[in-house]
Amino acid sequence: MASLENVEIRDILPHRYPFLLVDRITEMEPDRIVGIKNVTANEPFFLGHFPEFPVMPGVLIVEAMAQVAGVLVLREVADRKSRLVLLASVEDARFRKPVLPGDTLTIEMTMVRRKSTVVKMKGEARVAGSVVAEATVMCKLADRPDHGRGAGPAE
Repeated sequence: MASLENVEIRDILPHRYPFLLVDRITEMEPDRIVGIKNVTANEPFFLGHFPEFPVMPGVLIVEAMAQVAGVLVLREVADRKSRLVLLASVEDARFRKPVLPGDTLTIEMTMVRRKSTVVKMKGEARVAGSVVAEATVMCKLADRPDHGRGAGPAE
């Protein structure tokens, strides 16, 4: 079982603050991965969702699940700087309990099927051992459209 810290995750995923939703990977096997998101009180989404009762939006929990899945998919891609894992679909998403500031979200994703560049993974997000969300995500490995081009402004 391998583990990864934030700097290693940033070497695999293209996401950056404030949209990188994986702080570390605690377990990684060929068909299974466990990631952690520490949900802090200063997350930008808490400013508007909701000011009197801050709750992590369900779509961001699913995004965190997809990012954890993306680490598993991209970890062995030789030229991962030229590739992206794109979310293709979300099925059977269920939200059981709210995720609040101070919670530690533990996300476990398990490979259901891999066919060429498409991967289907099923996962659960837990807080203190209780399931707060579950979903099946399908991701597609794709070429980065900007690979090899400068990131400067268009002229």
